[in-house]
Amino acid sequence: MAQRVPFVVAELGRDAHPFMLHLYAALAEKERRLISKRTKAALAIRKANGGKLGNPTNIRIAGEIGRTSLIETAGDHARSLLPLLRSLRSEGVTTIGAITRSLNQRRVRTPRGSRWHVSSVANLLTRAKKFEALR
Repeated sequence: MAQRVPFVVAELGRDAHPFMLHLYAALAEKERRLISKRTKAALAIRKANGGKLGNPTNIRIAGEIGRTSLIETAGDHARSLLPLLRSLRSEGVTTIGAITRSLNQRRVRTPRGSRWHVSSVANLLTRAKKFEALR
């Protein structure tokens, strides 16, 4: 809004006046602050009364599950990109930098949906080599 970009709110339609949008935005910001304040106050009271915060009993297990899930997702993504990597290799695109540029130019996204970097391509190639060895 500050940069005068056209802004449409689905619930308000195209005819929403900028003044109304500012009011809604200000109210939403105030509500976020109030929720944060109430949450912090409630947690402080619970802690002061000797209550434990969080769930320390499963933190290790939850971490392992999360890491396993990320590794599986990255592995699945690497497996799905094997044909493209083979194609790039056959076109003479072999360096990590060239592969990075090619993936970004083709708008291929990482497992988390972002652009490729040299380090993420290096990780991709390491995973891809493991799958290639299984063939």
